[in-house]
Amino acid sequence: MINQKHILLIDDDQELAELLTDYLGAENFTVTCCFDGVSGLAQSYQDNIDLILLDVMMPGLNGFEVLKALGGKHKTPILMLTAKGDDADRVLGLELGADDYLAKPFHHKELLARINAILRRIAIVENNQTIKEQLSLNQVVIDHTTRIVTCHQQAIELTGTEYQILTLLMEKHGTIVSKEHISEQVLGRKLLAFDRSIDMHVSNIRRKLLPFSPLDKIKTVRGAGYIFLSGKPNDN
Repeated sequence: MINQKHILLIDDDQELAELLTDYLGAENFTVTCCFDGVSGLAQSYQDNIDLILLDVMMPGLNGFEVLKALGGKHKTPILMLTAKGDDADRVLGLELGADDYLAKPFHHKELLARINAILRRIAIVENNQTIKEQLSLNQVVIDHTTRIVTCHQQAIELTGTEYQILTLLMEKHGTIVSKEHISEQVLGRKLLAFDRSIDMHVSNIRRKLLPFSPLDKIKTVRGAGYIFLSGKPNDN
């Protein structure tokens, strides 16, 4: 039997929860449902959760407050469920550490595709990282055996998606990596028009590196993508 992945759904819509539990259960997922932010936050700390589906509007704690409580350092991927057309919610969710977002109402097949893409990419990254245990460049070190990231020997906390993006940029250091490529490699989907998700993730990485390094290690090439600087004089 194929090993089942465990999804935590935090959403106060009980009818939707029942539908998704049945649908995802038929797709070999185990689903745990929490109908408020407080119980959802408590459940999110469990080690056996592979992915979290997090609604924005909920009683107790809303989705943004749950993200704030997690502190932007969680390793479990979080797919934020936002109101259709509410770009402000999407941006805020990404700023607070969500990995990706999906607008309500959504088609169940689109949700399944997003879930599978995220989990498939995590599996690929983990398999590749067992080959090369450590990545070190420009005073940034990624230890794949412990998943600890340091900048100038100071530990920094990254979400799972931020960790994968930083790894990709460092592996391709000195060359431009397009936002489209990052989205496909890390989020497992094509970059949509006006999609700011990659920009927000890179911005979060920069913000976390900044206290330990006054010089930006990630250069933006307008209209093209990002370059991780190796620290050599010709990088600038």
